[in-house]
Amino acid sequence: MLYDFFKTVAFKMDAEKAHELSIKALSSFPRTMAEAFGGDLQDKEKYQVDLNTMSWSFPVGLAAGLDKNAKAIDFFARIPFGAIEVGTVTPVGQVGNPKPRLFRYLKEESLRNCMGFNNDGAGRVLKNILSSERLGKVLGVNLGKNKDTSAENAHLDYLSLFKTFKDNCDYLVINVSSPNTPGLRDLQRHESMREIFESLEEERETCSTPLFIKISPDLPLDSLEGIVDLAREFRLSGIIATNTTIMEERGSGGISGKLLSKKGKIVRDRLLELMADYPDLDLIGVGGISCFDDVWDFWKKGGKACQIYSSFIFQGPDVLFEIKSGIDKKLKETGYKNVKELLKNIKDCK
Repeated sequence: MLYDFFKTVAFKMDAEKAHELSIKALSSFPRTMAEAFGGDLQDKEKYQVDLNTMSWSFPVGLAAGLDKNAKAIDFFARIPFGAIEVGTVTPVGQVGNPKPRLFRYLKEESLRNCMGFNNDGAGRVLKNILSSERLGKVLGVNLGKNKDTSAENAHLDYLSLFKTFKDNCDYLVINVSSPNTPGLRDLQRHESMREIFESLEEERETCSTPLFIKISPDLPLDSLEGIVDLAREFRLSGIIATNTTIMEERGSGGISGKLLSKKGKIVRDRLLELMADYPDLDLIGVGGISCFDDVWDFWKKGGKACQIYSSFIFQGPDVLFEIKSGIDKKLKETGYKNVKELLKNIKDCK
């Protein structure tokens, strides 16, 4: 009910203005706001999921894009998120694309954003991370190139960001899939991704921070096998699928939320098929996930950890508690004690 009131007020404002004010409130009063929205879970071991390189206290994390500048970690760490991903951050701060650039589709619980990696830059984001209270929550940082960095020099931006954040977070994400930075998605070509990962190899020899790549839902399905092969070749921890999708009939920018659900699911399902023989790779699912049934479907296909963004905007922290209730119901039905047992025996579950 509290979030319904909050949303009624916020949704009367311009979408980006409402977002800015929300982040300011959450960062200014993190404890009070978290308690008002239900706080965190007590029995974290019950809901813990183990990936190859890290453990999340809850199988759902916050996707990148909501807390671009890592200002509200103290709040997000106090509600049931299992992981918090901040960014996308670029080496140098940038204002992004012209406004208006964030639009709501209320009936479809979806968003269209044309933001363009607006952020305060690596230095300021790092300061915010270092001064935050994570409370044991997993923290990821999503990395992107500056708009005025050429494709030929993109690998230098990613190298700079990797050096800045590698010792100050729990995992890193190479973002080459936003539709809002000109030429960025071209970096998803195998030769361009190869150049990026080759530039990171020397640093990664002395660094164990997990590294993921985030991909577009608009890639041809027959290209996904090559991405999996590339992830294996460069010893990535896994893939995050998917970013926003382009729907030209809706206008410029990327679409997230329920409008993305079907396309995101198709890509994730195919990736899970391709990755089934490579248990050393993890897939973090994102894009159109909005309820327990979506999480359950992802689990049944072989996934473990997923992320949300738009469903958090439209439902607030209630979406996390709804997913928790769905998990509790499944555990009661199956007799398993925790999520780890449930996932281990998922093939036997209805």
